[in-house]
Amino acid sequence: MRADRLLTLLLLLQNRGRLTARELAAELEVSVRTVHRDVEALGAAGIPVCADRGPAGGYRLLDGYRTRLTGLTGTEADSLLFAGAPGPAADLGLGADLATARLKLEAALPVALAGRVRRVQDRFHLDAPAWFREADPVPHLAAIAQAVWDQRAVRADYRRWRGEVRRELHPLGLVLKGGAWYLVAAADGAPDPRTYRVSRFLTVDVLDEVFDRPESFDLAEHWERSTRRMEAAARHQTARLRLSPRAVRLLPMQFGSAGTRALAGAGAPDADGWVEVDLDVEHDPVAVSDLLRLGPTAEVLHPEHLRTALAEAAAGLAEMYGVGRGGDSSGIRP
Repeated sequence: MRADRLLTLLLLLQNRGRLTARELAAELEVSVRTVHRDVEALGAAGIPVCADRGPAGGYRLLDGYRTRLTGLTGTEADSLLFAGAPGPAADLGLGADLATARLKLEAALPVALAGRVRRVQDRFHLDAPAWFREADPVPHLAAIAQAVWDQRAVRADYRRWRGEVRRELHPLGLVLKGGAWYLVAAADGAPDPRTYRVSRFLTVDVLDEVFDRPESFDLAEHWERSTRRMEAAARHQTARLRLSPRAVRLLPMQFGSAGTRALAGAGAPDADGWVEVDLDVEHDPVAVSDLLRLGPTAEVLHPEHLRTALAEAAAGLAEMYGVGRGGDSSGIRP
């Protein structure tokens, strides 16, 4: 809406001082011609906008002028939860509201504090997704978020590793974890809320049915409990490893806190600098994939079934790449 854009333009000039028409156009995502028209509209409304000519010119407010039209709308106030995460705010359809809310907050602050806020923004940035990973496509996130807010049931098709299922859910909350969105919802017939990865929803229909949110449900508390349970269930066995000095450096990067804990209990290094550690790992298929990343810098001592599984995987790789077949490394079988 043009009224929203005019207010944003006014707040930009108040918060940042002199700006060129091109800079304002980039901020407002409009043409330079539209900026000129909007500045004329502000002037017609009695806002003292000055135009400075020349290479260092631009638009600015008359010295000493400050607007007090800085009240937040409901949606803008909601968006402030994502003040440090503009990407997730945009995912939820709150990107424009967040930008306007931040400008209004800056305008309401004393000049000295507003300057501190801008310095923090210039020096610190939150980037939620992990390295080398594209963000999940989440075409149904906005609909799910609205259902969470309105306490409306949804009927959805969901893709599990065992196949697709249809569920009727009562959405209780959304969580952003490692750059991926998760929905916590009560499912029909399930005693406790379950967690669903939003990118795996194939269809989502928001129903007219309004459900009663459990009064005792606390999203942050539930998420902490469920993640602890999941981590405990995932790392259900301990592997005894022999690590080279290089593997010692790699372990925390490859296994996170589990690797750090393992190194904290490491034995004394042998003559070659290798050490033995006890590492919590997942089921064999996942553990084999994780441990193969350490290559020949680590050896599994036990359990025997994990050692055998790694040996079989290594043998399969050797056969695929032709190792041990007269130097033929083409990988093409006769």
